[in-house]
Amino acid sequence: MKYGSIRWLVLTLIVASFGSAPLFAESLNNDNRDRDGKDRGWHDDRDWHDRHKHDRNPFAIQVGPRPFYLVNDMDDGRLKRKLASCEGKPLKRTEFSIGHRGAPLQFPEHTRESYVAAARMGAGIVECDVAFTKDRELVCRHAQNDLHTTTNIVTIPELNAKCNQPFVPADPATGTPAQAECRTSDITLAEFKQLRGKMDAFNPQATTPEEYVQGTADWRTDLYATETSGTLMTHKESIELFQELGVKFTPELKTPVVDMPYEGEYTQEDYARQLIAEYEEAGIDPSDVWPQSFLLDDVLFWIKNTPAYGRQAVFLDERPNDQDVSSLEYMRSLKRQGVNIIAPAIWKMLTLGPRGEIVPSDYAENARRAGLDMIAWSLERSGPLSTGGGWYYQSVTDAINNDGDMFTVLDVLARDVGVIGVFSDWPATTTYYASCMLNGRR
Repeated sequence: MKYGSIRWLVLTLIVASFGSAPLFAESLNNDNRDRDGKDRGWHDDRDWHDRHKHDRNPFAIQVGPRPFYLVNDMDDGRLKRKLASCEGKPLKRTEFSIGHRGAPLQFPEHTRESYVAAARMGAGIVECDVAFTKDRELVCRHAQNDLHTTTNIVTIPELNAKCNQPFVPADPATGTPAQAECRTSDITLAEFKQLRGKMDAFNPQATTPEEYVQGTADWRTDLYATETSGTLMTHKESIELFQELGVKFTPELKTPVVDMPYEGEYTQEDYARQLIAEYEEAGIDPSDVWPQSFLLDDVLFWIKNTPAYGRQAVFLDERPNDQDVSSLEYMRSLKRQGVNIIAPAIWKMLTLGPRGEIVPSDYAENARRAGLDMIAWSLERSGPLSTGGGWYYQSVTDAINNDGDMFTVLDVLARDVGVIGVFSDWPATTTYYASCMLNGRR
């Protein structure tokens, strides 16, 4: 090779090396991050969220194998064929799919990890149930008094001692079960943040705190309940996270177990006002928020005092379908008071028709005739359905005998009852259904 050719080759290699240096450096930095042990998994990718915090839908929707398992388990028929035909089609984030406490079928409820999982499965709305701490800070918990079953509090001696009922071991000799009751109002926010979320369960035969926090149902899992996960969140933190995830908000104001006014001065109205104030402070559009309560007075308070947020306030209902709370006149009375949305348990909206098929109940028909929108709760919360589905399916038990019937129920709720959304403990199921069957719905 001539000298000129050699010189040209060297210059080309030098230029090429400079051009590829940034790419090489980025690759090296990525390798170093992995070797340093930083968790790059889906449950704690804070750097990724920081980079995409302004994206409305920052990642692709993933539903995993469960929807296809459920379709395969369905009885043969038109619905099964239609759902099966949607395999491989694009999935869409949808407000029809609501993450009930996140994705607690497998992730500890009301944790960062559970919320992120729900968003990845296409939930368009995610729920933070709201309770208050001793210093009156709002946190995401399903009940004010569930810390002993949803966190590790009883295993931390100094915090267990502050519980309304500290852990008491079971007495095998007398058959007395273990006891504990720990409330968010027993501890401060700083103490709350020391806890780790776990699957909602307890072992009544426990003789130690470590045994007490076990007991997860065999159809759930502790796979994602580790010492480095289960990140508890304040209500404000949930608002920030949901913005990053590109999902909307449905906070539930949990009914306090302590007497109100709390400590003689913090009233139920103060509590309800504080919840809305945290959305106002964060600049959240009221049309992106569906505040909920089982107390009609809370809903009416929002309608009267924060009307922009009150328009989408949700009245939760689990009462028996007695005439006085399910009649057309009762539904119209709710509408006259400004209530626009009710959220009954699944069973309240369903009954069996003359041929044993699942059809809308009188409750659902009356609500629709009164002009009320409906949201259903909660799918994927009953475990295997081979024995009838339990509490959530009590009005249609005779029509439930396999896990695939979950899609049959979902189809009746969506197409016949006309619900605008469904809470689910595993939003992948509702996302898949909506992407397949509800074209054009948000």
